[in-house]
Amino acid sequence: MPSQDQILEALKVVIDPELRRSIVELGMVRSIDVKDGGVVDVTVSLTTAGCPIKNHFQTAVAQAASGVDGVTRVNVGFDVLSDAEKQGLSRKLGRSGLPEGALARVKNVICVGSGKGGVGKSSLTVNLAAALATQGNQVGVLDADVWGYSIPRMLGLGAERPRVNGERRIVPLESQGLKVMSIGFFVKEDEAVVWRGPMLHKALQQFLEDVDWGELDYLLIDLPPGTGDVSMTLAQLLPQAKFLIVTTPQPAAQKVARRSAEMAGKVNLEIAGIIENMAGFTSPDGQRWPIFGEGGGQALADELDVPLLGKVPLTMALREQSDAGEPVVFSDPDDPAAVAVHQAARGIVALTPVELPIMQDPSPAAVPQPVGMSLPMA
Repeated sequence: MPSQDQILEALKVVIDPELRRSIVELGMVRSIDVKDGGVVDVTVSLTTAGCPIKNHFQTAVAQAASGVDGVTRVNVGFDVLSDAEKQGLSRKLGRSGLPEGALARVKNVICVGSGKGGVGKSSLTVNLAAALATQGNQVGVLDADVWGYSIPRMLGLGAERPRVNGERRIVPLESQGLKVMSIGFFVKEDEAVVWRGPMLHKALQQFLEDVDWGELDYLLIDLPPGTGDVSMTLAQLLPQAKFLIVTTPQPAAQKVARRSAEMAGKVNLEIAGIIENMAGFTSPDGQRWPIFGEGGGQALADELDVPLLGKVPLTMALREQSDAGEPVVFSDPDDPAAVAVHQAARGIVALTPVELPIMQDPSPAAVPQPVGMSLPMA
C-alpha cells in the first residue's frame, strides 16, 4: 500500500499556474488519506472558494497521485486557506496579496521590449496581436508602457473606462477582437503619468491579477523602453513569460537592444527571439530603401543564439493605420509590413506551447515585492 510520503513526493510536480511553484512547496496540500485497496483522498487548499482553476488542480493531482505504485483511485477534495494562512503564504512569496485565477487561463505571455524608444515597439505589438488573432487565437494586449502609453490610440479606443464586474474584477475593453488594458483608460486623455517604482509595481500587479482576462492564447505586454522597474516587476509576477526584443537595423540600436537581453538574463526571462523593425522603407510602388542600414537584427539574433522572427519594413500604410486606430494587418493584409508581421506571428506560435501544461518543473522563487497604490477606479 502506498504511503503518505510517496503521495506527497508525487504531488511536487503539480504547479500552481499563477504562483508558478509546487503546491507542496506552497503548503496547499491540506491532507492525504491512504485507505485500504489503494484508494487515496487528497485535500487541496485554494486561495479562494471560487477559484477558476479548480479543475486544473483536480486533474493534475489525480494524474500525479495515480502514478504511484499501488494507487487504484484518487479522490480530490478542496477547502480554502484561512486568512492567516494566506498572509503567511504572501509573506513567503514576498507579495502583498495572492492572485485568484485571473491569469490561470492565459496560455502564453509575451513581453515585447526594446533597449531604446523610437523603434516602433508599440505599433509592432498591436500588429502582432492582430496577426495572432487572424490565425484563430484569442489575444489580449496590456499596455505596460505607463509613461508613454499609446496602445489605446493605435486600437481606436477613446475615453471609455473599463467597468468592474460582479466579481470585482476589471473588464478589459475590446477593439477589433482584441482585449485591451492600459493606464490610459484611467487618466485624462494625454495626461502625463508621474509614478515612482512602487506605484508602478502595484499598477502592473493589478493589471495582471485584478483584470478579468478570461481565456487567452496570448497576452502581449508592451513594455516601456529600457531596463527599469517594469521588467523587474514582470519577472517577479510572470516568471514563465517570454521576452521578445525589437530593434532597428543600425548598429546603435542593436547595441542598446543588447542591454535589454542582458537584463532578461539577469531576471531569468527567456528570450523568444528578435524582430527587426523599420527594415528599410518600402514605397507604395514596391521600391525599397535601407534608410536605417542592414543586418542589425540578424547580428543581434546570432549574438544571442535566438531566432530572428521577422524583418518588418516601414511603409506608409503601417504609419497611417497606426494613427487611424486600425492595425495594418487588418486593414491591408497585403502590405509588405503586414506580410512580415504575419511571418513573425507564425514564428511566435511555433515557439510557444499549444496548451498550458498541467504539470511542470517548479520555477525559482520570486524576488521581494514593493508596495504601492491602487488604480484610480472612480
